[in-house]
Amino acid sequence: MGSLKEIKSRIQSVKSTQKITSAMKMVSSAKLRKAEKTVNGFLPYQHGMNEILTNFLSAEIEELSEFSLIRDVNKVAIVVFASNSSLCGSYNANLIKRMQQSINTHKVLRKEDIVVFPVGKKVAQACSKLNINIDGSYEELANAPTFELAESLANKLMTMYLNHEIDRVKIIYFHYASKSSQKLTADTYLPIELNYSKLSANTDYIIEPDRKTVMDNLIPMVLRLRIYAAALDANASEHAARTIAMQIATENADDILKNLSLEYNKSRQQAITNELLDIVGGSFK
Repeated sequence: MGSLKEIKSRIQSVKSTQKITSAMKMVSSAKLRKAEKTVNGFLPYQHGMNEILTNFLSAEIEELSEFSLIRDVNKVAIVVFASNSSLCGSYNANLIKRMQQSINTHKVLRKEDIVVFPVGKKVAQACSKLNINIDGSYEELANAPTFELAESLANKLMTMYLNHEIDRVKIIYFHYASKSSQKLTADTYLPIELNYSKLSANTDYIIEPDRKTVMDNLIPMVLRLRIYAAALDANASEHAARTIAMQIATENADDILKNLSLEYNKSRQQAITNELLDIVGGSFK
């Protein structure tokens, strides 16, 4: 049992930490509400664009796009959406673990033929420690996702794919469902899977100027939106993870304070008892 001074010092220290975690929780909650509003406002638009693409493809004879051609995989790119800062529980650790699993599925490739596009400082730092090749820095996209930043990354990936600099692109991110539910997702970004649904109802399109022009513009737009959607999902998931982590930390601080207060009272009571025994013992001398 520690001295009263030591216990009191620990209590003050835990209280100070609790104030910090409580403040961080409130900040993350405010950011989460804003990110959640953006995600919920954008996803219906993305789903609508995907539906248009599916309906458009099912309305005509199947036609392959350059972005849908499957070829031998000699070079792989992995886009990982993580965060720039920590204190968000196991959020980044799970993403990095999933990235390593994706890399391990391409063991037949040379190490230099696998490149990671790190969206977030934490994944870039992890790649540096693991000696994994990275391409560029996308910290701003992780911190404050905008369509312009997402479009720039998507354009780079599409250009590299068309130039045969990469043969497959994977994206790894947390899909935001709710504050308490985020799903770790790993999808193939390129080649894009074109689903020719014959059950689609609304397929009566008048195509202007021609089918090829529409395809050449529609598919890249869908790919750009997909990167932007992943960035928004990741951003909301990060704030949700940090909010929960700080809430747990604040609750844990409460438990520690209760235990320390109990220990302090026991020590104080013991000190008083010892003093009384000394006084009583001294009266018999």
